[in-house]
Amino acid sequence: MRHGDKVNNLGRKTAHRHALLMNLTKSLIQHKRIITTLAKAKALRVYAEPLITRSKVDTTNNRRVVFAYLQDKESIKELFGVIGDKVANRPGGYTRIIKLAPRKGDAAEIAMIELVDFNELYVKGGKEADAKKTRRSRRSAAAKTTEATAPPVAEETVAPVATAEEEATPVAETVTETPATEEATPEAPATEDTNTTEEETKA
Repeated sequence: MRHGDKVNNLGRKTAHRHALLMNLTKSLIQHKRIITTLAKAKALRVYAEPLITRSKVDTTNNRRVVFAYLQDKESIKELFGVIGDKVANRPGGYTRIIKLAPRKGDAAEIAMIELVDFNELYVKGGKEADAKKTRRSRRSAAAKTTEATAPPVAEETVAPVATAEEEATPVAETVTETPATEEATPEAPATEDTNTTEEETKA
């Protein structure tokens, strides 16, 4: 009887099973997505997620514990560098299992297991999500008509900004206007002459 035996032995001895899960975890860390059988994917999730949880706190002890499971320095770098920063705010559930078509030959159940935060199609703030949101947005007809009938506010409120050339033109106009005043000044002596002539006539 196997009452309470929750470990799927995968038809292997303990050492062989640990080696298999270690290699699958390293492939998942390096490629962020792998395809394997459904039974191995479920066993891999139980094996890999506690290691990803340790990568969120980069300490020497956590690195040594994870290295005891993986025995690969490059995977440790990737796990505590890129993956640790990506899953820092996620409280568990780092992997996703998606069932695929059965394998030809033995009809084994095949599944894809991937890291959740590295799939941009399902990320909440990803580009695809924004595109779908803008494409499927629904607005009422009344809102569209009010926007169409409303006058453009931006054109009325924005004042024109004077450029350097426009600011320079009034100076030129004042320069051209000054000779006109100078021409008007010679007329004053003419009035004085008339006054003098009137005084002479009175005398």
